[in-house]
Amino acid sequence: MDIRVGYRIEIVTYQPTPGLLLLDPHPSRDGDRGSTPRTAVKALNDGSDVPTAEYTDGFGNRCRRLVVPCGGVQLTNDMIIRDLGEPDHFDHDAREVFPADLPSEVFEYMLSSRYCEVDELSATAWGLFGNYAPGWNRVQQICNYVHAQLRFDYQSARSTRTAAQALAEGVGVCRDFTHLAVAFCRCMNIPARYCNGYLGDIGVPRDPAPMDYNAWFEAYLDGQWYTFDARHNMPRIGRILVARGRDAADIPMIHTFGPHILQRFEVTTDEVVAA
Repeated sequence: MDIRVGYRIEIVTYQPTPGLLLLDPHPSRDGDRGSTPRTAVKALNDGSDVPTAEYTDGFGNRCRRLVVPCGGVQLTNDMIIRDLGEPDHFDHDAREVFPADLPSEVFEYMLSSRYCEVDELSATAWGLFGNYAPGWNRVQQICNYVHAQLRFDYQSARSTRTAAQALAEGVGVCRDFTHLAVAFCRCMNIPARYCNGYLGDIGVPRDPAPMDYNAWFEAYLDGQWYTFDARHNMPRIGRILVARGRDAADIPMIHTFGPHILQRFEVTTDEVVAA
């Protein structure tokens, strides 16, 4: 299966402003490129190229640094990613790993982070999920609960909302579903990491509010990471990972070290259908 991935984003600034971008597919998908990415960063004022510098962060994500000129920039990309076209892998028999036996590199995914308050939610999590069979079943029960507890509402999006606040308010967007599920997993001593990327309506009815860019999470069970999605709560086809981190604070799509205004945001994630 070929999936066309792209974006057209415009941000406005009123002075030269350093910035950070995490927008393009994760390095793990480099071998799946079916076309050369047509990536461009142009100044809004005169259309000139704005230089960027690429680096890999501590989580293994592809990042780009730049200085946004006064007036702002237009960010575009268009590329083909080859995908197996299979739903998210699952294993109902996957077991939890006793914390003392976990590899050291996953320990940071059991701790509190900016948006996932493990200490605050621990008693609630054990009360809700402590009696479920451990392993895959317990993570799925967490997803079921979060999916049922939160009402999805774009209009209620708030960039500062934490997992505990999402639970209290009963509303959120995909990042809130993900933060709450991640926090609950960590409360139960299951390492969980936040993911974002492209997810089009492939293999499912088209959503009137397209979820082309999405958040989900990975839980560490039986020695490997498995994909879970508390927002959709079902295996999906065509996820294209962009970045992983402890929570959304680690992997912002666009971060500027100074104010900016998001003027345009369009994302494409469509299956390429042969003519």
